[in-house]
Parts: sequence; C-alpha cells; structure tokens
Amino acid sequence: MKPLKKIWMNGRFVNWKDAKIHVLTHGLHYATAIFEGMRCYDTPEGPAIFRMKDHYKRFYQGAKSYQFEINYPMDDLMRATRELIRRNGVKSCYIRPILYVGYSEIGISTEGKPFELSIIPIDFSKYFGKKAESGIKCMVSSWRRISTNILSPHVKASANYLNSALAKREAVNAGYDEAIMLSHDGHVSEGTGENIFVLRDGELVTPPLHDGVLKGITRQTIMELAREMDIPISERSILRDEIYTADEMFLCGTAAEVTPVLSVDRREIGANPGPVTKAIREAFFDVVQGRDERYIKWLDYVNAKPRLSDDTECL
Repeated sequence: MKPLKKIWMNGRFVNWKDAKIHVLTHGLHYATAIFEGMRCYDTPEGPAIFRMKDHYKRFYQGAKSYQFEINYPMDDLMRATRELIRRNGVKSCYIRPILYVGYSEIGISTEGKPFELSIIPIDFSKYFGKKAESGIKCMVSSWRRISTNILSPHVKASANYLNSALAKREAVNAGYDEAIMLSHDGHVSEGTGENIFVLRDGELVTPPLHDGVLKGITRQTIMELAREMDIPISERSILRDEIYTADEMFLCGTAAEVTPVLSVDRREIGANPGPVTKAIREAFFDVVQGRDERYIKWLDYVNAKPRLSDDTECL
C-alpha cells in the first residue's frame, strides 16, 4: 500500500507530518478522548466504508454521554471521511476518528476546554496477521473488565483501553495471542478489543451489554447475519467454563473482523475453526466487500458522492 499523505484535523486536510498536538493536550494527560474505528474495503464498485453512519452515530452518542462537544454535523464528518479516502488515493484502509480535549491549561476539569477532532486513515491489514483465518490462542486475564459504575463500557473512550492494554500485555507475555476479560461478577465479557461469540449445542451465544461489553457494530452485523442464515442466536451471560467447553468460538470487531479462537487457557475449542465460524466469516466478507447485494445498504461508496474541490480545505 502506498504511503498515506493526508489527515483531516479540525476542519482541514493536513499533511501527515503536520498533524501535531501540544504536549500539554488534556486528552494526552487525562485520557479525555472518544474515538471510533471503521474500515474502508475495496469492492467491485470501488472503495466503500462499512457502516460509516452507524459508527458516527455511536461516536456522537459517546460524546453526549461524556458531555464532550462535536462542533460539526454528522453529515460533514461523513463527507470529510469520503474525501479523505479520495485524497489519499487508497482502495482500503482503517479509519480512526478521534475527539479529544485540547490544550488550554493544566487541570482535570473539561469545562471551558477546547474540543478537537481528527480523522485518520491508517494502513492496517489483519489485526492478528496470518492467524486471522487459521485461529488464535487466548487466555483468561487476571485483569477484570471495567464495570459500568466506573466508566461506560459502551463508549469507545480512550481511558477504557488502558484496562485492555494491561490484559493484552499479560497475554502476550504469557505466550498467547489475546486475552479474554471477565466482568467483576465472573461472567465472560470481551477480548481486549473484540466482542465474543461461542457456539454451544448448535446455538450461537454472545454476552449481553450488561456484562460490560461494547455494543460493537461488527457484533450487531454478526447477529443479523446469523439470523439470516437460520443459526439460533442469543444474548446471555456466559460462564468461564462454558468457553472451555464450547464447540466453536470466535472474536469479532472492526480491527479483528472475524477471528477464530483455537484454545482458551490451553483448553482446545471443539472445532479448529468450526463450520459455523467459517460460514459466518465467509458471509461477513461477502458483505463488507460488496458481494452480497442484500447488504449494500451498509456500504458507503467513496466515489458515489460529490467530491470537494481540490482547493476546499475547511468544512
């Protein structure tokens, strides 16, 4: 992939090397930032961003929950995102919009502080590399998932991911690919950046939102695809031993897409990877890569919208 050149930053397209913030930026010191992660896929009709409006809707909801200010209408951010892909001339990439409290003075309070927003395209292929298709090995982390009375697990806030980073480092240090995090009451919650699905006795099960999981866009997609494929599916709490004895298991998310799990804590999962996981994975890529016309509604084609003139910088 050729080097990316442009980043959208506070209403302007700037050169990659010029996208800078002050070292006293509030978001850097106090993790006061909310972000999204979405992917642009290469399709037969050109680059298309998967479920962009759904991602931005969650972005705005998170900002409202935390009383952060987004000073742009959603349509402007979506338009800027399309133009960003065009200006970088790429067919596929990962996209990271991030809203953060900027610099004015030191101190924890966000009141009166400036809010800044950037949209960043990133060359990002497979999160788990070659193992994304063959499967990964996981461990149950000693670090528990943040609970809803501490920080909202439903908001993609930067602060949440220090919790994830600790669990991820623990797993990698122990020789695993990923960590599985439990809620404070011992229920299976999430990976460090992925939702979890297990297959037991022919039923696909995923943890409910009250067990500290992010309401993932990919999670929602998988649930809809499973129903369309007549695969029984439910949301319920999952106990630790249920993942040890699962027939199949996979993780999903914008970065991870659909990644099979081969084992947890050295207990091999029944199938490696199993037929349901393979079918879900195949159906997912048919959708995001524009091969399933039933779900074209989820694709926002970059070249189908009126583009900004070359001398337009501010939105």
